[in-house]
Amino acid sequence: MPTAQIDYCLHAMRCSVETLQKTSARGDKKAPAIMDAFYSSGIWFAETLQRVPCLEDFWLWVTFLGDPKCVFLVYFPTAYFLDQKVGVKVLWLGLISESLNLVSKWFLFGERPFWWVFESGYSSNKDVSLHQFPASCETGPGSPSGHCMITGAALWPIVTMLSAWSYQHSKSQMMKALPFTVYLLFLLAVGLSRIFILAHFPHQVLGGILAGISLGWLLESRIPIERELSFYLWASLSLLLGVLTTYWTLIALGVDLNWSISLATKWCANPEWIRIDTRPFASLSRDVATALGLGLALHSSSYTQHKREKLSRPQRVLCACLAALVLKFLSDTAQPETEVFWYGFTFVKYATFPWVVGALLPSLVHAVASKKTSSRTKSS
Repeated sequence: MPTAQIDYCLHAMRCSVETLQKTSARGDKKAPAIMDAFYSSGIWFAETLQRVPCLEDFWLWVTFLGDPKCVFLVYFPTAYFLDQKVGVKVLWLGLISESLNLVSKWFLFGERPFWWVFESGYSSNKDVSLHQFPASCETGPGSPSGHCMITGAALWPIVTMLSAWSYQHSKSQMMKALPFTVYLLFLLAVGLSRIFILAHFPHQVLGGILAGISLGWLLESRIPIERELSFYLWASLSLLLGVLTTYWTLIALGVDLNWSISLATKWCANPEWIRIDTRPFASLSRDVATALGLGLALHSSSYTQHKREKLSRPQRVLCACLAALVLKFLSDTAQPETEVFWYGFTFVKYATFPWVVGALLPSLVHAVASKKTSSRTKSS
């Protein structure tokens, strides 16, 4: 392709991105009227939710359960010890959907209520009674909701498993529909909790729910379970290079991808609520590490032994409880303050998680059970 045509294409791409960035709602008076209407109605809805008494603790608990980190710390180990394949599906869908959510937010430039209400001048024109919370001050763009999209995609294999079980063991139509009913109600509750804490507008929540369900439905049958270690290594590297290439391409085109961090820092009620783990590259380091860690875990000798020597139901319950405790402890371990070391430490932690769940804990529980069995045999 001639140089002139290449320059023309790059110029056209740059203009397209700049136009999208300007015409998206960015919290100023140039935003289209239709987006102002979306945002204004979202602020009214958030005010209405916050006026309902005695529900603050409930919404904060629900938003915690919808946190993408719960996919790695709670839902993955729980599902894994119910069914190994389902557990792998949960983890894989979680990391893939989180990566897609990260990239989509760079293109959609979604506002967040906790800064838009001030940056747009809305609060100066109308009396607004809104409260921020520690979980409000997300630093990434708001569209679509990551809580709804990632959790919705990751929980899909669990729901389909429970639905299949209910169809086999129940004749009641209500019981057959129960798994998907609970799933949809839970996603709705997560979405409402995100609106309540001023992290998202209603249309962002709806977009996240629809994206999560779609990804779960489309990708569940394409989860890599019995693949070579090289596949997981390439998957991890591809995630890293794909996201970084997108990032630097947008930067080269003149797109400011740090605009949301600036607004979040400016309008967060408490500077201590601004956390590095809400920044875009925090989720990237988590996903890249998890893809690598999953491959290493599934090809470890401990996993091979655990797969060959099945655990009993009480042993699986014990493993699930231990996994929740161990992963919570590792997750809460103090992080380095230096940003580079923070990302490196996060990478190491999340690369370890699949190995802890899929190899270490089952091997330990099985070894302890075998020793008890052998001691009883000797004593008898």
